[in-house]
Amino acid sequence: MLDVPIVLAGYGPVGREYAELVHRERAQWRDRYGVDLRVVAVRGRDTQAEVGAAVPPRVQWTAAEPLTDLLARTGARVLAQAVPSDGSDRPARDALAALGHGAHVVTATKSHLLTHWRQLDEAARRAGRSVRISGATGAAMPAGDLARSVLRGFDVDAVHGCLNGTATFVLDQLAEGVALEAAVAEAQRRGIAEADPAADLSGADAATKLRLVTGLLWGWDPADVRVELEPVRAARADPGHRLRQVAGARRDDPGVVRVEVRPEPVGSPLGALTGPEKAVRYDCGDAGSVTVSGGRSSPRGAARAMVKDTIGAVLEATAGLR
Repeated sequence: MLDVPIVLAGYGPVGREYAELVHRERAQWRDRYGVDLRVVAVRGRDTQAEVGAAVPPRVQWTAAEPLTDLLARTGARVLAQAVPSDGSDRPARDALAALGHGAHVVTATKSHLLTHWRQLDEAARRAGRSVRISGATGAAMPAGDLARSVLRGFDVDAVHGCLNGTATFVLDQLAEGVALEAAVAEAQRRGIAEADPAADLSGADAATKLRLVTGLLWGWDPADVRVELEPVRAARADPGHRLRQVAGARRDDPGVVRVEVRPEPVGSPLGALTGPEKAVRYDCGDAGSVTVSGGRSSPRGAARAMVKDTIGAVLEATAGLR
């Protein structure tokens, strides 16, 4: 049995779901995979708590100690990150510290992957540890796994995807004659759209996710990728087609990710999407196209992706981001 103590950074919706899943399904994963996952400590911005049978109420948390001290004292093998992408360098510093200490990093946080990709990869390779990012590339949809390992040897020529569920939902509403403002309000009411949907509608969120996918797929550093965006807009599609926000990149056009609103045949993997669904298509030359779709975009979906990554990190002999 492989003992896997985990330090969890971030205890918002995704972090709470992750801790609950690890606690509730611990015995199942012991029996099925031979790994004993257990969250031994949780950390907020300035406070922390050690975890026994349950995570204690926040009023019982104490001042946070240096992360490396906590990792050493608890013997943690994994740092799981579910902290906001708020532009600070804290996620990067914590991830690099954890790798230097000999822990794997599992993250649903995007910001430091965009700015410190190369440093994280180099630090992980030096330590013989992995950085797993499924929760940042599509929640429960395993697009990152295909790009990172499943399609090795397929010589992927291009990747295209509808990576933002809000955009798909809003475009379908617009096609039915609903005004943009009303369509966004309905997406927010249903819990599909963020309070500030600007990144969804501009294409920035889809571009961010695809930048990470190209890093896994072709080794592009997301910080060096140039992004071209077309915002969601009302337009007419030809019969038998639906407008979709499609993010795309090609291996023969290195370092460029484009997001455009374009018609897709209703029977195609991207055109067939409904509501907030997402999909990614990998064009693999003489191997044909491989598409992955679905996967719940929710705190529970992201937490499931993090659990999958945690199990993979400790069971699979890989190092680095790829």
